[in-house]
Amino acid sequence: MPRTIWSGAISFGLVTVPINVVSATEDHSIRFHQYHLEDLGRVRVRKYCEVEDREVANAEIGKGYQLTKEQVIPISDEELRDLPLPTAKAVEIEAFVPLESIDPIRIGEGYYLQASGQVAAKPYKLLVQALSRSSKVAVAKYAWSGRERLGLLRVKDDVIVLHSMRWPDEIRDPAELLPEPVELTEDEIDGALALMDSMTRDDLDGPEFEDTYTDALAKVIEAKREDKPLPQVSEPEAPGQVLDLMAALQESVAKAKASRGEDADVHEMPKKKTAKKQPAKKTASRKTPAKKTAAKASGRRPRSA
Repeated sequence: MPRTIWSGAISFGLVTVPINVVSATEDHSIRFHQYHLEDLGRVRVRKYCEVEDREVANAEIGKGYQLTKEQVIPISDEELRDLPLPTAKAVEIEAFVPLESIDPIRIGEGYYLQASGQVAAKPYKLLVQALSRSSKVAVAKYAWSGRERLGLLRVKDDVIVLHSMRWPDEIRDPAELLPEPVELTEDEIDGALALMDSMTRDDLDGPEFEDTYTDALAKVIEAKREDKPLPQVSEPEAPGQVLDLMAALQESVAKAKASRGEDADVHEMPKKKTAKKQPAKKTASRKTPAKKTAAKASGRRPRSA
């Protein structure tokens, strides 16, 4: 059972739902310590007081805000817990909105909200049912770890999930990252849609979505432990410069279908359109041979995709 991170209540109008907050995710990454390479002695970070020039214990360490170079305002954990905020003890629901109205870039880590005791069971289930039937999510404010935050509440398998959210002014404007203007043909756009269709699936189950980095790292550690040769790394294909976008799209569709055991025929890809030859124009002054006129009309080279 995961440990409780925070205890409080969900405030839904005049309805209060006592809850415990637990992490909704697990980190399976392999962790490393720092060691002295010469003798493999453990390297540790020690905390020193600059004034007394000595190492201090955690019990002697507190928080402070540096007002000026010479003045520090100490702030205790008790003072942080007793901040005059309604969100210090509760997750205050401020509004209900459609999920699609929230930019995913603002949505962060997820936490499960557990009903705290039997008294919370009925109001907890009420909020679950209301969120499920409305097809909306709740936007709330709460205060954790020394700051007030914005959060999103949704339902997953009859459990309320709280996602931390970033404030609007925490999102950088991406305008400066836009590439230079380019022109795309409808055939190229249709080709990209065909590639997306060939890569569409109903779930994210499969070896493509497994953590191969951690598995490879575990094999390296095991090989070194047993004093065996390290696993060989296959050289990845060097990315080439895309000269023909349509050809690259067609080849990508074929590879996507082949990897899924489907027919790799790409006949459904849009065909490149070629310009029709224009009929020769007649002039009133003198006649021009049909062959020369036709050559002039079709002299423009077809545009490469």
